[in-house]
Amino acid sequence: MATSTEARVITLAGIHNFRDYGGYAARAGRLRNGVLWRSGQHSDATPEDLDVVHGLGIATVIDLRGDSERRGNPCLRHRDWSGNVLFHPGETASAEGRAVHEEMAAQVRTADDARNAMLRLYETLPFRPVLVGTYRLYMTALAERESPSLLHCLAGKDRTGLAAALVHSLLGVHHDDIVADYLLTNTAGNAEARIEAGARHVREGFGRSMDDAAVRVLMGVEAPFLDRSFATIAERHGSISAYARDVLGVTPDVLAAMERNLVEG
Repeated sequence: MATSTEARVITLAGIHNFRDYGGYAARAGRLRNGVLWRSGQHSDATPEDLDVVHGLGIATVIDLRGDSERRGNPCLRHRDWSGNVLFHPGETASAEGRAVHEEMAAQVRTADDARNAMLRLYETLPFRPVLVGTYRLYMTALAERESPSLLHCLAGKDRTGLAAALVHSLLGVHHDDIVADYLLTNTAGNAEARIEAGARHVREGFGRSMDDAAVRVLMGVEAPFLDRSFATIAERHGSISAYARDVLGVTPDVLAAMERNLVEG
């Protein structure tokens, strides 16, 4: 059985969706707990939040946001933190300063509009050059470093969700567990506070005519979104492993190193 939801989620005041995505059964054993962390951005972290995060021993942070997002919302770090932040320079969203789910909001009015927009988004996520560049850095870091890492974007749900799902898939986590972990975004920590904050930002940028239900779709995740990314990868590359090898540089040697660092027998 995987680690319980209560054990893997850490509720923080200013960092949303913070959780451990290890603990699942994998091909070579079980993913280690305490080494694979994911979250939203840390620009509103409180001092107490930073103390908690620092206590986890995270040595590598992978920031999936674009350059303008980092400039507009710089993440806060603990005063004693001396790790590395990895990212590929450039924009991961087509609209400067926006998260990827926000760029899809311009034509959205209803929940159905939002779902269709998110499905279109997830067809593109695995192939956006800047995002791919940071995914490559992440895979390399997982192969080369045994220490805990943290993966994040703005809300920790789309760019981060796909990256975590790819790691799970490559390590042989069952698809049901991959989807279940992805869907934890909808309930992890203070999800309502995250949705409220996101709703304000989306409506400020795209007007107030958007239905509340549409905002909730944009600020959450649904299994068909992730399925669309995986299906598009399969259509273009045949399999997740082939995509990871050809696009992300996850050769058999890199994958074996990832398993040594992340999986316990």
